[in-house]
Amino acid sequence: MSSRPILRGAALVAATVVLASCGSTAGSGDDSSARGGPGATSSSGAFPVTVGTAFGDVTVAAEPTRVVALGWSDAEAALALGVQPVGASDWLGYPEGLGPWAQSVAYDQPPVIIDTTEPSLEAIAALEPDLILDTRSDGTRERHDSLSRIAPTIGQPDGVGPYRTTWQQQLRMVGQALGRPEQAQTLTDQVEQQFRDAAAANPRFAGTEVAVGAYSADGFGAYVRGDARVAFMEQLGFVNSPAIQDVAGDTFFVPVGPEQLQLLDAPLTVVFPIFHDVGEIASDPLFQALPAVRQGHSVVLDDETLVDAFSSGSALGIQYALTHAVPLFAAAL
Repeated sequence: MSSRPILRGAALVAATVVLASCGSTAGSGDDSSARGGPGATSSSGAFPVTVGTAFGDVTVAAEPTRVVALGWSDAEAALALGVQPVGASDWLGYPEGLGPWAQSVAYDQPPVIIDTTEPSLEAIAALEPDLILDTRSDGTRERHDSLSRIAPTIGQPDGVGPYRTTWQQQLRMVGQALGRPEQAQTLTDQVEQQFRDAAAANPRFAGTEVAVGAYSADGFGAYVRGDARVAFMEQLGFVNSPAIQDVAGDTFFVPVGPEQLQLLDAPLTVVFPIFHDVGEIASDPLFQALPAVRQGHSVVLDDETLVDAFSSGSALGIQYALTHAVPLFAAAL
């Protein structure tokens, strides 16, 4: 079996299992596919710049020319702003660490791939970075301090937990650190406008309760507010199921045992498999008995690329998911 399904599955549960058990994921104007080499210039910000993080202010003295992007989607964010990292972590197991939705900002020269959850400090130091992006990771002080001894490191925002950095926060912080705040704002505006357009085209989304779940080796589970998938649905106008929110706890993924499967019943139910064939969901008698499923108000995402984009929490992944997932939601309603 190839390593891609393993990496992909790890990424999809990283933002859930990691937090739960401390284990090992259109406006106007700017062309977000503009690319630059490792020493890309054309930044629009003045240096030095200071970026506020959960670990205090981080100062980037000069325009970075050798960027290492370690956090989930950090490489995509940099590429979308025209900067090509020399090193990057591959959270989803795609060539060069980029999903198909990000090929418009592909590398001119492939980066050195760095391990995700336990990055090699030696490998990072060998790249002689002048900036490390780590805005979406486990976000520990130990990790941040170790990376900061190599180069200025941009961790998650203040008050934001592990893996909880939103795509908007990620773009803003990466844009600041790279001296490209205007490009970051332009891309943010583009994605926000796409959300508004999708919501306007589908007024039935507004106020409709939704349950978003996954099926893995541990059975079914549900995502709660704070997860990128729920945030995606909420920005379209949906309301995350109050029944799921009532059992949320401190993490944003909750196990749903067979006796609790009714939690996944909602006016719209969206589920996808992790490490399992989609047929296992379709053949599960308890899932098939849910009113949402029997009435045709459920969507089982069976395309790996779409599942990954929907789960990515990145601006480029979100744009792909808006194009390909929204019609499925609309049809189910």
